[in-house]
Amino acid sequence: MMFTPRILPALAGALLLAACQSGPHATADKAATSQGTAAPVTPPPAPVAMEALDAAYVSAAPAARMQRIVMSGQPLPPPANTENYQRPDDNPVKRASETPLSTFSIDVDTGSYSNVRRMLVQNVRPPADAVRAEEFINYFRYGHAAPTTREVPFRVSTELAPSPFNANRQLLMIGIKGYEVPKTVLPASNLVFLVDTSGSMMDEDKLPLVKAALRKLVPQMREHDRVAIVAYAGSAGLVLPPTPGDRHDEILGALDRLEAGGSTNGGDGIQLAYKVAREAFRTGGVNRVLLLTDGDFNVGVVDRKALETLVADQRKSGIALSTLGFGTGNYNDAMAERLADVGNGNHAYIDSVREAEKVLVRDMQSTLLTIAGDVKIQVEFNPAVVAEYRLIGYENRALRDEDFDNDAVDAGEIGAGHEVTALYEVALVGAGGERLPKLRYASPKTAAGNDDEIANLKLRYKLPGSASSKLIERPIRRNELRAGASPDLRFAAAVAGFADLLRGGGNIAGWDAMRLRNLAAGALGADRNGDRTEFIALTERAGRLLRDDDDRLHIGGD
Repeated sequence: MMFTPRILPALAGALLLAACQSGPHATADKAATSQGTAAPVTPPPAPVAMEALDAAYVSAAPAARMQRIVMSGQPLPPPANTENYQRPDDNPVKRASETPLSTFSIDVDTGSYSNVRRMLVQNVRPPADAVRAEEFINYFRYGHAAPTTREVPFRVSTELAPSPFNANRQLLMIGIKGYEVPKTVLPASNLVFLVDTSGSMMDEDKLPLVKAALRKLVPQMREHDRVAIVAYAGSAGLVLPPTPGDRHDEILGALDRLEAGGSTNGGDGIQLAYKVAREAFRTGGVNRVLLLTDGDFNVGVVDRKALETLVADQRKSGIALSTLGFGTGNYNDAMAERLADVGNGNHAYIDSVREAEKVLVRDMQSTLLTIAGDVKIQVEFNPAVVAEYRLIGYENRALRDEDFDNDAVDAGEIGAGHEVTALYEVALVGAGGERLPKLRYASPKTAAGNDDEIANLKLRYKLPGSASSKLIERPIRRNELRAGASPDLRFAAAVAGFADLLRGGGNIAGWDAMRLRNLAAGALGADRNGDRTEFIALTERAGRLLRDDDDRLHIGGD
């Protein structure tokens, strides 16, 4: 085969890209090559083929970078990977006799899961700090019971059953389901699309994907909705003033005119977006800024704490801020997630048009319409029945116990139809599932008369526009313990185990990706949208990466 002069630069670019695409993270293929062996090419049988997963999610960004290399005629230096993640260590195991209270804010974000999916599809081992277990768990629906009336905006349900990871421990699943609101009766929406058009947004998985994502949302807008577009690079500018939502062609035309270039002044953009949102404020409606960015702010207000203060001040006006993350190589996950948290919004990562359709069309009501705010959970474990417990995930949503009754303390929001799921691993007294060392001098505490209760569950929430919270409280009784977990709890356990595996596998008793895959495969259920089936393919992809990673030990399975 002969290589023409036009082919040679392309080949060189492709080879360079293969060598450096993952930045500081080693890929499975690179690891295999360094040992002189080929990476596995035939995956185990799966409900969804690996090729289908690749077709749905492989980003066009590497191709765009390769094109710039080819057009120059000379290989460019590999771009530095500056992706930014921050996450505390896993929640520790706690003795119920010493720390009976567990208090945290709910979290409806899903960005960690789709971002990690992007890396796995690209054969990149995700950094451990990119994995947030609660966002993996909450990516999926578990069929929690919905409220029967709107007097209380959500319904709370629980399930208690043996853990698949250790038969001497139990899993406690707490589920919250918000009431549904049909799209046709959503209140009037005032949306400001705050679009990052800086030079870092040039790749195909950034601004072009932003446009494709918003093209999914715009057709859902109605005459009484208002849509505005603010763009920011070195400075911020109004691209489209508040416009009736049914003028789809006008809105889409403004989107199409956006081009990437320049530095990133996110602070100015946020300030202008809130100003525009205030001018078009819809009393009793949805007022929200959608920030679409890679989070790489580099001029103006760039300090994360300063940006958080800016957003926190603005949320008092009744305008929420949600973030949609995009891109590879410089994605600032820590910034995007935190701004959504303090902005009374939610955070998602868009790795494909399919994900955009899930967030902005399928889950449109829960993405846009808040039905309860400052939602907090507090579980009091009964030390007469529970020896130890561990909350899975929610590390960056932990609250002080005294914050639960303090209405001045901010917490998470629930959207219409949202599901929120939390898992605890519980060791009952005398069951042999304890992990903490026995204490020589401690005497067991008892709760006389409450031996039939495992825990007491409390939730606080505020209705939209209210400054005072309402309380929901119910005991979790010992007789609720099932002999076996439901398919939904088994699937949730598989997802939680997968997140733990990607962070090192310290809490899943030697389970590997294939055992987690099989656990999930046995609990697929109806899987109407294919999300669970896709998860199985991801576990297989991760298994290959873990086996071929020279820097990690294979975690033993069956």
